[in-house]
Amino acid sequence: MSTGNISSRICFTKLILRAILTVKKVDVNGVLSQAITRYHKLLTADEYRSLAWAEELQEQMRQRGLTDSGRLLSPVLRPQFISRRQLENLTNAAERLSGILERIEALALESPALLNRLQMLPAEKMLAAMPGGYSQFRVSCRMDAYLENGSLAVRGLDTCRPGGLACASLLADLFVELPIVKAFKRGRYKLSKVGGGVARLHAAVLQAWKDFGGRHQPNIAIVEFGEQFGAGSNESRFLAEAFTERGTPARVVSPARLTYSQGKLRDGDFEIDVVFRCVMTRELLTHFDLSHPLLRAYRDRAVCVVNNFRSEVAQRRSLFDLVTDESVTSRLPLPDRKLIRAFVPWTRVVAARKTKYWERDVDLPEFILKSRAELVLRPNEDGGDRHVFVGAGMTQSAWEHALRIALRAPYVVQERLCAAAQEVPVYQYGELRMREAEVSIHPHVFGGRMHGASAALEISSGGCSTPLAVAPVLLLEER
Repeated sequence: MSTGNISSRICFTKLILRAILTVKKVDVNGVLSQAITRYHKLLTADEYRSLAWAEELQEQMRQRGLTDSGRLLSPVLRPQFISRRQLENLTNAAERLSGILERIEALALESPALLNRLQMLPAEKMLAAMPGGYSQFRVSCRMDAYLENGSLAVRGLDTCRPGGLACASLLADLFVELPIVKAFKRGRYKLSKVGGGVARLHAAVLQAWKDFGGRHQPNIAIVEFGEQFGAGSNESRFLAEAFTERGTPARVVSPARLTYSQGKLRDGDFEIDVVFRCVMTRELLTHFDLSHPLLRAYRDRAVCVVNNFRSEVAQRRSLFDLVTDESVTSRLPLPDRKLIRAFVPWTRVVAARKTKYWERDVDLPEFILKSRAELVLRPNEDGGDRHVFVGAGMTQSAWEHALRIALRAPYVVQERLCAAAQEVPVYQYGELRMREAEVSIHPHVFGGRMHGASAALEISSGGCSTPLAVAPVLLLEER
């Protein structure tokens, strides 16, 4: 059987499984398309054509610090709409997958052979093997997913630097007050924010502290490198302010300022009970060694780290190599295996080796070369200057070059998720333009429960995907 026939059959099977696993799935795309058309038509109305309201929106973003390295987080002028049915299915699938992934992570930590497949450094594996002080592998995470009608397809997780948890809520607050959004809501549609946002995150952090054995109100340090190492987001500051407003003293702390003595981790005279970690182990060890105060306090269980170092396992897309390997998942219940088959794209760490493409034995490099249109090459970890290569947008020679890059650096190959591109209004340099972008949805999962979502927009050129913007996700319902 040819590779093309195999791909078609697998794609058809996955579509059938999604239909079975999505309860009472309905065609919501028509309703959302009509809503988007109405919103875009409003952009041409006399009262909004001058774009003074767009200028005011961007000025409010600047004043509130909704920027990243000096750029506005959201130059788009339309929020991402989601229906009630989509939200219910998204929540159900995200929460079920979160539990399944934790079981796979536990299997990996029990097996050196499985752990070696994740492309982790020895120090990362050592820290991941240490008990974290509470039962969950992660208290908070942001899933990287596509939402297609009522179905979810997850392609990765961000557990160490889950950006947007606070910014998304602030963006949603700005958008729901826009004059054009208020005009859009008059008549047929209702719009509302999704989830409990930072309040739910705060509750999840406090629950982890309680499970850790904490009995008093903790001091929280949000640990990140900050601008001296090139970071420019205000996300951590927003989180610190939100935690403090809810009665839990919090501050943003650079790893260089931490000290550890007499069983206490400190930033100056600020004694730290909980570390909300926004730095990866690899980043920390680039600048320090294993004697760093945070790592010593963690080994001594003198501080509760959220997320703890076990969460590094899920930070790698290589975890999905295990999740879609039936020799690993055969230990899971049949309903969990069906959910994986329906909602997780086939994934393998790129290497010169034999493997299985679902039921079929393949030589991996040869299979990647022959299946360009159905595959994407992604870095094992986000960050840095490594590109995402989308085979369908590349020539065969460019794809061969991308494969050579992927064979030299930690990369994974994944099935390409067929997400339709959307036209989105973008306001930059005083001009409104319609741009074609692919939209991914990022469910925010705290304590195993979904409590919000954000959207990310990407544009593709020459087969390489580039981030365009973050957008708030608003629940759309017909009156």
